[in-house]
Amino acid sequence: MERRNLGWLLLGSLLSSSAWADSDYNLPKGVTAVSQEVYDLHMYALYICTVIGIIVFGAMFWSMFFHRKSKGVKPATFHESTKIEILWTAIPIVILVAMAIPATSTLIKMEDNSNSDITIQVTGSQWKWHYKYFDQDIEFFSVLTTPREQFDNRVGSAPKSENYLLEVDNHLVIPVNKKVRFLITSDDVIHSWWVPAFAVKQDANPGFINEAWTKVDEPGIYRGQCAELCGKDHGYMPVVVEVKTEADYAQWLEDQKALIAERKAAEQASLSASLSMDELMSLGETTYTAHCAACHQPNGEGLPPAFPALKGSAVATTGAADIHIDIVVNGIAGTGMQGYGKQLSAKEIAAVVTYERNAWGNNTGDAVQAADVAALKGLGGASAAGDASEAVSDAVAKVEEQAAPAEDLSKQYTMDEMMAMGEEVYNKSCIACHQAGGAGMPPAFPSLIKSPYITGDVNAHIEMVVKGSAKNPAMQGFLGVLTKTQIAAVVTYERNAWGNDSGDLVQPADVDAVSGK
Repeated sequence: MERRNLGWLLLGSLLSSSAWADSDYNLPKGVTAVSQEVYDLHMYALYICTVIGIIVFGAMFWSMFFHRKSKGVKPATFHESTKIEILWTAIPIVILVAMAIPATSTLIKMEDNSNSDITIQVTGSQWKWHYKYFDQDIEFFSVLTTPREQFDNRVGSAPKSENYLLEVDNHLVIPVNKKVRFLITSDDVIHSWWVPAFAVKQDANPGFINEAWTKVDEPGIYRGQCAELCGKDHGYMPVVVEVKTEADYAQWLEDQKALIAERKAAEQASLSASLSMDELMSLGETTYTAHCAACHQPNGEGLPPAFPALKGSAVATTGAADIHIDIVVNGIAGTGMQGYGKQLSAKEIAAVVTYERNAWGNNTGDAVQAADVAALKGLGGASAAGDASEAVSDAVAKVEEQAAPAEDLSKQYTMDEMMAMGEEVYNKSCIACHQAGGAGMPPAFPSLIKSPYITGDVNAHIEMVVKGSAKNPAMQGFLGVLTKTQIAAVVTYERNAWGNDSGDLVQPADVDAVSGK
């Protein structure tokens, strides 16, 4: 009897909601009504699954123990029973319906964005969030502020802070007891805006707008992050939402508007100012470290091909300063280079361009001023982003082509020569994404083994390597990074390695013909 009571006591403690709720392995409770419903739904399903598991496994072990052959038990001879088959079909249906009804109710509530008090547009970029408050003329970027010394994993790196990788410079601020609607999209690749305490997790897709909402009853700071593998710095894209009382929120709005006015005045004043080279280099280094070093590296050597080197590059040395400025202001469409025209002031852009053109031995002597940036800001951005980005891309390609040594496009190579060169180029420029064996990391980086591009038209394969893919921004164009001979070699290698064995031998003239289309 005591043993049986102990068993029921252990079972009761296992099923205790408080015991499970306090577990670090359980789904955390949120701070909104919907998140509480999600938690309750999770626990409801967990209880049902636990009971099913206890009954099924209990019956199995009881049958195996008490009906074992050593006890002389003889198995029944029947192999089918209409009643049993009806039961084991009907019971799961009843269980599923019992789980589906509350789940459907909760999902409908999560998708109901009607009657919102505030609307905020959330835009994901590699690797930061941009927030725009409708009807308030307030917008800003939110960027990770955890010092790089904390996550470089080198010997002697700084100790990790309490909110390691979950700290940003500008919090998204919302008021309590107000329904806030989020319009979520992306500038480049797929991101996912996730705040566990709100039970909000919505994909940010380029070219689409998804919706979500929350209504928080408790002031506080709630943290989340991008929940989609959006690139090499995916882990450095946190979300921080600060919920204020209505009075504090109203004051925050006034402070933001005053801050925007001050920034506009400071921006206007900087247009007539002329900074010395030392001042520009100092501010430029600070700006570069905060916004550029993650991709192009503190030493300017980049992470080719996605993030090309700035040290000794044609853009930062022999190219015109105007082209360099426009790249920083508007970015380059279809690449990992984002535009900073809205995020940085003209003074900061002038300083960082000056720094890039004079650091790491570039030594162009160019001192770019804020007025130079202001004069070029109309080239792209919101006014004509598409045409300008294409023009800048063409200009960059021309600068790179002029700086590159001439190559003999008429030279014919053997298969062995192209395979050897192609393997070397692949291991340097492609292996990080498509892997040593060509298996890739789908879906962002598809496999090259017997893929449609490998087995299909060779010119389409060349064009993909030359120009990149508009459908998949993760695939960058390599024409400004590799020579046409190198592109011919790597295409030959990809079409004949890992068992592809197409027999195609691509020559530099073939790449030249495709890149000139």
